Amino acid sequence: MTCPYCGHSEQRVLDSRAARDGSAIRRRRECCHCDRRFTTFEEPERPRLFVVKRDGTREDFDREKIFDGMRIACRKRPISVEQLRAMACRIEQDLLQELEDEVESEHVGERVLEALLGLDAVAWVRFASVYRDFQTVAEFREIVESLSTAGSKAKSRISGADAPLRATPPLRDKDEAVGSGRSSL
Repeated sequence: MTCPYCGHSEQRVLDSRAARDGSAIRRRRECCHCDRRFTTFEEPERPRLFVVKRDGTREDFDREKIFDGMRIACRKRPISVEQLRAMACRIEQDLLQELEDEVESEHVGERVLEALLGLDAVAWVRFASVYRDFQTVAEFREIVESLSTAGSKAKSRISGADAPLRATPPLRDKDEAVGSGRSSL
């Protein structure tokens, strides 16, 4: 490292401490030639992960693209931005741990679908319709029906196969008016 003022390469470290939430070290240095002080930051080099697109091109992995895709799929759904950011971060960490330097875009898309399925079925359908590039209404209907069938099977396992599912009808204005003592007639 060289001094930013005189270019001399000899300095001494006066102080070191953790910085940037522990992901870096801040060092206060003094140049041995010009006696001026300056600060440096030392942080580990982030591993690079490349995404291999469907057409064979490669680009740097970008967690923000995952976040943006999930944010669009979750628009007007009861899902917080913090949940989406945490999911995108978790997907990136999992990919970095499992893979060395490249991942196919289809693999990334499947990870996002897995995460959304556990979070919100409507968001999952929205993301799947774009990701899987539905061309016909039949393709869309098929995926929604498979999701509905999977959900019904899960509900019957939870409630017991013999137990009937009871649905309570939603209150209507008339029901609310009668319950409050006012007549709706």
